[in-house]
Amino acid sequence: MASGRLDRPRAGEGRMLAGVCAGIAEHYGFNVTIVRVLFVIFAITGASEIAYLILWILMPKRG
Repeated sequence: MASGRLDRPRAGEGRMLAGVCAGIAEHYGFNVTIVRVLFVIFAITGASEIAYLILWILMPKRG
């Protein structure tokens, strides 16, 4: 766990789109690839798109 709060990395710090998966993976100590794969699996069911957008809005950028 890198920081006490859940936040998104700045550009160039391992993020692909908005950094939501990278922020979750870093905060909880997971491999970022596993988090991204889980988001893709849940996207097939339609559940992760809404969650990703909400997290993108709510998670602050590191700064």
